[in-house]
Amino acid sequence: MWRPWAKSTVKARGPPSSGSFSCTTFKDIQSLCAEPSSPFLSPRHRPLLLRPTVAATSSLLRSRSVPAPRPEPEPAKPQPGPPVPVPIPGADGNRIVVYFTSLRVVRPTFEDCKAVRSILRGFRVRIDERDLSMDSGFLAELQGILGEPGKPALPRVFIGGRYVGGAEEIRQLHEIGELKKLVEGVPAAEPGVCDACGGYRFVLCGECNGSHKLYAEKGGFRSCTACNENGLVKCLSCTSAPL
Repeated sequence: MWRPWAKSTVKARGPPSSGSFSCTTFKDIQSLCAEPSSPFLSPRHRPLLLRPTVAATSSLLRSRSVPAPRPEPEPAKPQPGPPVPVPIPGADGNRIVVYFTSLRVVRPTFEDCKAVRSILRGFRVRIDERDLSMDSGFLAELQGILGEPGKPALPRVFIGGRYVGGAEEIRQLHEIGELKKLVEGVPAAEPGVCDACGGYRFVLCGECNGSHKLYAEKGGFRSCTACNENGLVKCLSCTSAPL
Protein backbone atom coordinates (compact mmCIF):
# COMPACT_ATOMS: atom_id res chain seq x y z
CA MET A 1 0.00 0.00 0.00
CA TRP A 2 1.03 3.57 -0.58
CA ARG A 3 2.32 5.74 2.21
CA PRO A 4 0.07 8.67 3.12
CA TRP A 5 0.94 12.15 1.67
CA ALA A 6 2.75 14.46 4.06
CA LYS A 7 4.88 17.50 4.01
CA SER A 8 8.53 16.92 3.35
CA THR A 9 10.94 18.08 5.98
CA VAL A 10 13.80 18.40 3.45
CA LYS A 11 14.51 21.92 2.27
CA ALA A 12 15.18 22.45 -1.44
CA ARG A 13 18.39 24.14 -2.20
CA GLY A 14 18.37 26.85 -4.87
CA PRO A 15 21.25 28.34 -6.82
CA PRO A 16 23.88 29.99 -4.71
CA SER A 17 23.01 33.66 -4.13
CA SER A 18 25.63 36.28 -4.57
CA GLY A 19 26.11 38.72 -1.77
CA SER A 20 26.39 41.66 -4.18
CA PHE A 21 23.10 41.08 -6.00
CA SER A 22 19.63 41.36 -4.54
CA CYS A 23 16.42 41.79 -6.50
CA THR A 24 13.11 42.02 -4.79
CA THR A 25 10.82 43.54 -7.51
CA PHE A 26 10.68 44.01 -11.27
CA LYS A 27 11.34 47.75 -10.90
CA ASP A 28 14.81 46.98 -9.64
CA ILE A 29 15.46 44.83 -12.70
CA GLN A 30 14.37 47.66 -15.04
CA SER A 31 16.55 50.19 -13.26
CA LEU A 32 19.56 47.91 -13.50
CA CYS A 33 19.01 47.19 -17.17
CA ALA A 34 18.57 50.85 -18.06
CA GLU A 35 21.58 52.79 -19.34
CA PRO A 36 22.92 55.18 -16.70
CA SER A 37 22.69 58.85 -17.71
CA SER A 38 25.88 60.22 -16.25
CA PRO A 39 27.19 63.66 -17.32
CA PHE A 40 30.69 62.14 -17.43
CA LEU A 41 29.95 59.67 -20.22
CA SER A 42 32.23 59.84 -23.22
CA PRO A 43 30.82 61.23 -26.47
CA ARG A 44 30.89 57.72 -27.91
CA HIS A 45 28.57 56.27 -25.25
CA ARG A 46 26.45 59.43 -24.89
CA PRO A 47 22.88 59.22 -26.25
CA LEU A 48 22.14 60.81 -29.60
CA LEU A 49 20.01 63.57 -28.03
CA LEU A 50 22.92 64.70 -25.87
CA ARG A 51 25.56 64.77 -28.60
CA PRO A 52 26.26 68.31 -29.87
CA THR A 53 25.89 68.78 -33.59
CA VAL A 54 28.09 70.87 -35.85
CA ALA A 55 25.28 73.26 -36.74
CA ALA A 56 24.41 73.93 -33.09
CA THR A 57 28.06 74.52 -32.21
CA SER A 58 28.64 76.92 -35.11
CA SER A 59 25.47 78.90 -34.38
CA LEU A 60 26.46 79.20 -30.72
CA LEU A 61 29.93 80.49 -31.63
CA ARG A 62 28.46 82.88 -34.22
CA SER A 63 25.97 84.34 -31.69
CA ARG A 64 28.77 84.99 -29.20
CA SER A 65 31.15 86.50 -31.73
CA VAL A 66 28.69 88.99 -33.34
CA PRO A 67 28.16 92.04 -31.05
CA ALA A 68 24.61 93.19 -30.35
CA PRO A 69 23.52 96.31 -32.30
CA ARG A 70 23.61 99.50 -30.30
CA PRO A 71 20.40 101.53 -30.06
CA GLU A 72 20.43 104.71 -32.09
CA PRO A 73 20.34 107.91 -30.02
CA GLU A 74 17.08 109.83 -30.10
CA PRO A 75 17.15 113.14 -31.95
CA ALA A 76 17.25 116.19 -29.75
CA LYS A 77 13.88 117.84 -29.28
CA PRO A 78 13.71 121.51 -30.26
CA GLN A 79 13.49 123.85 -27.31
CA PRO A 80 10.42 126.12 -27.25
CA GLY A 81 11.27 129.70 -28.06
CA PRO A 82 9.86 132.89 -26.59
CA PRO A 83 6.19 133.62 -27.31
CA VAL A 84 5.54 135.48 -30.53
CA PRO A 85 3.82 138.87 -30.21
CA VAL A 86 0.14 138.71 -31.12
CA PRO A 87 -1.64 141.67 -32.73
CA ILE A 88 -4.55 142.63 -30.47
CA PRO A 89 -7.18 145.04 -31.83
CA GLY A 90 -7.20 148.37 -30.01
CA ALA A 91 -4.16 147.60 -27.86
CA ASP A 92 -0.57 148.75 -28.00
CA GLY A 93 2.47 146.66 -27.09
CA ASN A 94 2.73 147.89 -23.50
CA ARG A 95 -0.64 146.80 -22.12
CA ILE A 96 -2.37 144.00 -20.23
CA VAL A 97 -5.48 142.70 -22.00
CA VAL A 98 -7.78 140.24 -20.22
CA TYR A 99 -10.66 138.49 -21.96
CA PHE A 100 -13.12 137.24 -19.34
CA THR A 101 -16.79 136.90 -18.52
CA SER A 102 -18.83 138.31 -15.64
CA LEU A 103 -21.71 135.84 -16.03
CA ARG A 104 -22.22 133.33 -13.23
CA VAL A 105 -23.77 130.68 -15.46
CA VAL A 106 -20.68 128.46 -15.32
CA ARG A 107 -19.43 128.73 -11.75
CA PRO A 108 -15.83 127.43 -12.27
CA THR A 109 -15.28 129.80 -15.21
CA PHE A 110 -16.61 132.75 -13.23
CA GLU A 111 -14.35 131.93 -10.27
CA ASP A 112 -11.28 131.62 -12.53
CA CYS A 113 -11.98 134.98 -14.16
CA LYS A 114 -12.51 136.60 -10.78
CA ALA A 115 -9.26 135.16 -9.39
CA VAL A 116 -7.17 136.27 -12.39
CA ARG A 117 -8.53 139.80 -12.31
CA SER A 118 -7.85 139.99 -8.59
CA ILE A 119 -4.23 138.85 -9.06
CA LEU A 120 -3.56 141.35 -11.84
CA ARG A 121 -5.23 144.21 -10.02
CA GLY A 122 -2.96 143.54 -7.07
CA PHE A 123 -0.02 144.92 -9.07
CA ARG A 124 -1.85 148.27 -9.44
CA VAL A 125 -1.19 148.55 -13.17
CA ARG A 126 -3.51 149.49 -16.03
CA ILE A 127 -5.56 146.59 -17.31
CA ASP A 128 -7.76 146.47 -20.40
CA GLU A 129 -10.57 144.15 -19.28
CA ARG A 130 -12.79 142.91 -22.08
CA ASP A 131 -15.98 141.23 -20.89
CA LEU A 132 -17.39 138.84 -23.48
CA SER A 133 -20.78 138.88 -21.79
CA MET A 134 -21.05 142.64 -22.31
CA ASP A 135 -20.13 142.67 -26.01
CA SER A 136 -20.01 139.69 -28.42
CA GLY A 137 -17.47 141.60 -30.50
CA PHE A 138 -14.82 140.61 -27.96
CA LEU A 139 -15.55 136.96 -28.72
CA ALA A 140 -14.86 137.52 -32.41
CA GLU A 141 -11.64 139.35 -31.49
CA LEU A 142 -10.43 136.48 -29.30
CA GLN A 143 -11.27 133.86 -31.92
CA GLY A 144 -9.27 135.82 -34.49
CA ILE A 145 -6.29 136.16 -32.15
CA LEU A 146 -6.18 132.50 -31.15
CA GLY A 147 -7.16 131.18 -34.56
CA GLU A 148 -9.56 128.71 -32.94
CA PRO A 149 -13.23 128.37 -33.90
CA GLY A 150 -15.89 127.97 -31.27
CA LYS A 151 -16.09 129.44 -27.81
CA PRO A 152 -12.66 129.49 -26.15
CA ALA A 153 -12.02 128.82 -22.49
CA LEU A 154 -11.81 131.87 -20.26
CA PRO A 155 -9.99 133.82 -19.00
CA ARG A 156 -7.22 134.61 -21.50
CA VAL A 157 -4.43 137.03 -20.57
CA PHE A 158 -2.11 138.94 -22.91
CA ILE A 159 0.79 141.03 -21.60
CA GLY A 160 2.80 143.25 -23.93
CA GLY A 161 1.18 141.72 -27.00
CA ARG A 162 2.15 138.18 -25.95
CA TYR A 163 -0.19 135.45 -24.87
CA VAL A 164 0.54 134.41 -21.26
CA GLY A 165 -2.17 131.84 -20.59
CA GLY A 166 -5.31 131.18 -18.62
CA ALA A 167 -6.15 130.92 -14.96
CA GLU A 168 -3.80 128.03 -14.17
CA GLU A 169 -0.81 129.67 -15.87
CA ILE A 170 -1.43 133.00 -14.13
CA ARG A 171 -1.61 131.29 -10.73
CA GLN A 172 1.63 129.40 -11.30
CA LEU A 173 3.50 132.47 -12.57
CA HIS A 174 2.26 134.46 -9.60
CA GLU A 175 3.38 131.81 -7.11
CA ILE A 176 6.95 131.62 -8.46
CA GLY A 177 7.28 135.40 -8.86
CA GLU A 178 7.53 135.47 -12.67
CA LEU A 179 4.29 137.37 -13.18
CA LYS A 180 5.70 140.38 -11.36
CA LYS A 181 8.56 140.53 -13.85
CA LEU A 182 6.17 140.45 -16.79
CA VAL A 183 4.15 143.46 -15.59
CA GLU A 184 7.13 145.64 -14.67
CA GLY A 185 6.90 147.77 -17.81
CA VAL A 186 3.14 148.33 -17.66
CA PRO A 187 2.05 151.87 -16.60
CA ALA A 188 0.56 152.27 -13.16
CA ALA A 189 -3.20 152.41 -12.77
CA GLU A 190 -4.97 155.61 -11.82
CA PRO A 191 -6.67 155.59 -8.42
CA GLY A 192 -10.45 155.29 -8.25
CA VAL A 193 -12.95 154.16 -10.87
CA CYS A 194 -14.66 155.87 -13.78
CA ASP A 195 -17.53 158.10 -12.68
CA ALA A 196 -19.46 157.51 -15.92
CA CYS A 197 -19.52 153.69 -16.07
CA GLY A 198 -18.36 152.66 -12.59
CA GLY A 199 -15.53 150.59 -14.04
CA TYR A 200 -17.71 148.47 -16.35
CA ARG A 201 -16.40 150.31 -19.44
CA PHE A 202 -19.91 150.32 -20.98
CA VAL A 203 -22.90 152.62 -20.64
CA LEU A 204 -26.46 152.54 -21.98
CA CYS A 205 -26.95 153.64 -25.55
CA GLY A 206 -28.32 157.16 -25.81
CA GLU A 207 -30.18 156.43 -29.05
CA CYS A 208 -32.33 153.50 -27.90
CA ASN A 209 -31.89 153.82 -24.12
CA GLY A 210 -30.49 150.31 -23.93
CA SER A 211 -33.33 148.54 -25.75
CA HIS A 212 -31.37 147.97 -28.98
CA LYS A 213 -34.61 148.83 -30.83
CA LEU A 214 -35.71 151.98 -32.64
CA TYR A 215 -39.19 152.76 -33.88
CA ALA A 216 -39.97 154.49 -37.14
CA GLU A 217 -43.47 155.39 -38.38
CA LYS A 218 -42.89 153.98 -41.84
CA GLY A 219 -40.79 150.89 -41.12
CA GLY A 220 -41.80 150.09 -37.57
CA PHE A 221 -39.19 148.70 -35.18
CA ARG A 222 -35.62 148.16 -36.29
CA SER A 223 -32.36 147.32 -34.56
CA CYS A 224 -30.23 150.14 -33.27
CA THR A 225 -26.94 150.39 -35.10
CA ALA A 226 -25.25 152.60 -32.50
CA CYS A 227 -24.96 149.89 -29.79
CA ASN A 228 -24.26 146.21 -29.43
CA GLU A 229 -26.77 143.42 -28.93
CA ASN A 230 -27.12 144.34 -25.25
CA GLY A 231 -27.95 148.00 -25.95
CA LEU A 232 -24.56 149.16 -24.62
CA VAL A 233 -21.85 151.40 -25.99
CA LYS A 234 -18.28 151.81 -24.84
CA CYS A 235 -17.71 154.42 -22.18
CA LEU A 236 -16.07 157.45 -23.75
CA SER A 237 -14.38 158.39 -20.51
CA CYS A 238 -12.60 154.99 -20.32
CA THR A 239 -11.83 154.50 -24.00
CA SER A 240 -10.52 158.05 -24.51
CA ALA A 241 -8.21 157.78 -21.51
CA PRO A 242 -4.82 156.26 -22.37
CA LEU A 243 -4.45 152.69 -21.15
